[in-house]
Amino acid sequence: MLYRVNMRGLTVTKEDGSSYRGLGGRALTTRVIGTEVDPNAHALGALNKLVIGPGLLSGTGAPNAGRLSLGGKSPLTGTIKESNVGGAMGHKLGRMGITAIIIEDVPQDDKLYVLKVDMQGAVLEEMSELKGLDIYDTVARLQAKFGGKVAIGAIGTAGENKMTAACIGFTDMDGVPLRQAGRGGLGAVMGSKGLKAIVVDDAGAPLVKFADEAAFRAGAKKLADALLKHPVTSQGLPTYGTDVLVNILSEAGGLPTNNFSSGRFAGANDIGGETLNAICKERGGKTGHGCSPGCIIRCSNIYKDTAGNQVTGGFEYESVWSLGANLGINNLDDIAVMNKLCDDYGVDTIEMGVTLGVAMEAGLAKFGDSKAAIELLREVGKATPLGRVLGSGAAVTGQVYGVRRVPVVKRQAIPAYDPRAVKGVGVTYATTTMGADHTAGYAVAANILGVGGKVDPLSSAGQVELSRNLQIATAFIDSTSLCLFVAFAILDIPEGLEGIVEMCNARHGWNYTLNDYLEMGRQVLREERAFNTKAGICDDADDLPDFFRTEPLPPHNVVFDIPREELKTLYNF
Repeated sequence: MLYRVNMRGLTVTKEDGSSYRGLGGRALTTRVIGTEVDPNAHALGALNKLVIGPGLLSGTGAPNAGRLSLGGKSPLTGTIKESNVGGAMGHKLGRMGITAIIIEDVPQDDKLYVLKVDMQGAVLEEMSELKGLDIYDTVARLQAKFGGKVAIGAIGTAGENKMTAACIGFTDMDGVPLRQAGRGGLGAVMGSKGLKAIVVDDAGAPLVKFADEAAFRAGAKKLADALLKHPVTSQGLPTYGTDVLVNILSEAGGLPTNNFSSGRFAGANDIGGETLNAICKERGGKTGHGCSPGCIIRCSNIYKDTAGNQVTGGFEYESVWSLGANLGINNLDDIAVMNKLCDDYGVDTIEMGVTLGVAMEAGLAKFGDSKAAIELLREVGKATPLGRVLGSGAAVTGQVYGVRRVPVVKRQAIPAYDPRAVKGVGVTYATTTMGADHTAGYAVAANILGVGGKVDPLSSAGQVELSRNLQIATAFIDSTSLCLFVAFAILDIPEGLEGIVEMCNARHGWNYTLNDYLEMGRQVLREERAFNTKAGICDDADDLPDFFRTEPLPPHNVVFDIPREELKTLYNF
């Protein structure tokens, strides 16, 4: 079952979803966008669509299967986009038997609407009183109206103002909007539709039905055992969160610092996971916090100030890096304030941190000046002319201020691993269909952590093959609703991967092999690639900015040296 929401006619229709049967998550959002959206359509116009897609395992209670995919044509990159988020909504939609929600066209007025979905159906309700509110206030108003047990996805003022760095904030299991569908500007797409929020209430939903429940439980146990056995998923991430990577990457010389001018940050320990853990304990915060139903890794956290008041949560490595080391800032409290502002305004922390780094390169503030960085972010919230430039992302900011060193691929900011010192993820940045995106093929696992084998991060050898295999596997994992972090366990413990195959088969009554599921991943990439090609984004766009090839990165003094012709072979499958 899917709901099709037309914002021009303000109608909601229910369909059986047969044309998209057998698909979930990223495979589903990619198929819908590839089938129903003109690749040359304006991303903020009537012809683009926003798709919300639960995964193949959503609602089942499978270990770490609480993720949700959102898809559309990205206003930031011009490419197809899938943005993946935790929180409570994916699980609820899965329990309700909803395959997808497709939001199309644009309204004929400037009113704002909320989509309410429950077991009785889906309806649009005008709530223009939410106009101008940021995400925290929006969620509070909606919880007062609909109750505290609903799941909410909402945009802030950045989305309303159609800033291309805008994200969509989702509530976690505690009802706090700490989870973001961050990358690619889908918050601006939602804003262009006049949709302020989606509210999902699964009260009365029946238990999910399985083709073979006993086989499903056996597969779930295999995955859970692997997650509880692997040191990364059972010890490192629950204790220190993803922020544990700050010191690891700095030591490896791959932590982008001061707008990607160095790979090592002198203040790394001040903002790393070990320090974050100590502060959380000292102030009554929390580590080992789950971000979605069924999470047994629990890498999230709650961060409080010196007075014991919650500042932010879900304080992740990418955010700490982008608003910290990348700006030369080693004050974790100020970084937490910036993280909260980004979550509240509704902008992607990776895009905004890299944007502020470019702004600092342009002279708008000095590297290391956290107070100036906070004030620049407040400009985004006020939507001043400067704020609108910054809210449009790093590529636009660099263009406006004449900055040459702008770390983007396909106009999307490069994340927290310098591609000169972590060359496998550099291949992923260059070639993924999504613009620079580390999660599309997380080669850091083998390059830095020694998970799934070991590939020398400073050598060009083997990096294209590594990224290719990871991108294929990731496209499948993104289609299941599983958290990408299960990869740490399944790359080293084969029984975990067997469990995923068994769960998918037992849930849907299939008899697919692992190779069949990997073919699903390949097909996702083929469809995304075809969309981008029709949009005019072809092979020659698959590269990094030239300064990565010409400027040696301290401390190893290396450049990204994988030949462009070799990058073009990645999609030879």
